[in-house]
Amino acid sequence: MSKKKILAIDDDPSVCDLYEKGLGLCGYEVSCAENASKAKEHLASKKPDLILMDIMMPDQDGISLTRELRSDPKTAEIPILVVSGLADAGTLNDALLFGAVDYVVKPVDIELLKTKIERVLSALEKRKKS
Repeated sequence: MSKKKILAIDDDPSVCDLYEKGLGLCGYEVSCAENASKAKEHLASKKPDLILMDIMMPDQDGISLTRELRSDPKTAEIPILVVSGLADAGTLNDALLFGAVDYVVKPVDIELLKTKIERVLSALEKRKKS
């Protein structure tokens, strides 16, 4: 079975490093984009199985980028897991409202993140089969 591909969009290099090492050990192929425009460049040529989306980024916030990806037929089906230091109900609600499938609060617990990723990808597989 081929490795599941994850695109992590986060402007913090240490978070990207954590994803690449932690999720890489779990058998995922992780690519990082440090901002929305780099993420869009990546998505123009490659389609990941899942996107990890930071909310607070310099060029475009993760919620508006999630909304943009949801409205594009080429990226609309890719599950987006929001990862943010913002833990307030309003942010969580907006993320889910605009198309995120789940939410993880920073600092990231890699085991919790892995569990959520597995649940999302497993649900996606079941939908494809039915």
